[in-house]
Amino acid sequence: MIEPGIGLLFWMTLTFIILLFLLAKFAWKPILNAVNQREVTIIDALNQAKLAKLEMAQLKEDNERILREARAERDGILKEARELKDKIVNEAKDNAKVEGEKLIAAARQSIQSEKLAAMADIKNQIGSLSVLIAENILKEKLDDNGAQNALVENILNKSNLN
Repeated sequence: MIEPGIGLLFWMTLTFIILLFLLAKFAWKPILNAVNQREVTIIDALNQAKLAKLEMAQLKEDNERILREARAERDGILKEARELKDKIVNEAKDNAKVEGEKLIAAARQSIQSEKLAAMADIKNQIGSLSVLIAENILKEKLDDNGAQNALVENILNKSNLN
């Protein structure tokens, strides 16, 4: 077994105490300051991370709000566009209906006018035919009814009124 001598223990203890004194005088303060500064830096970084997280949450909330507002505005614009489209379509239908009714009324008026003109023409033809028949009857013997009837039938057949 190896036993250190008293002199060796003395010098080792003295060296340890001097080293401890030197470390306390020169090294402990800078080391503690560095550790404290590191702790402060870590705490600041954590606080800034929390702030960044809060800001991100706020930005996310703002983005969601903006998206909601944009969707609501889009829906409003689409609703207005649909209403405008329906209004335009209804106005076009109403205008088409009015124009159609005007065309139908004009067509009816035209038909009525043509009908009246045709009736007047038929009346004129009947009048002319009646005068012609009467004239021919007067030329024939007025005494003989059979001859008058034969003459009327003959004239009617010639005028194509069958």
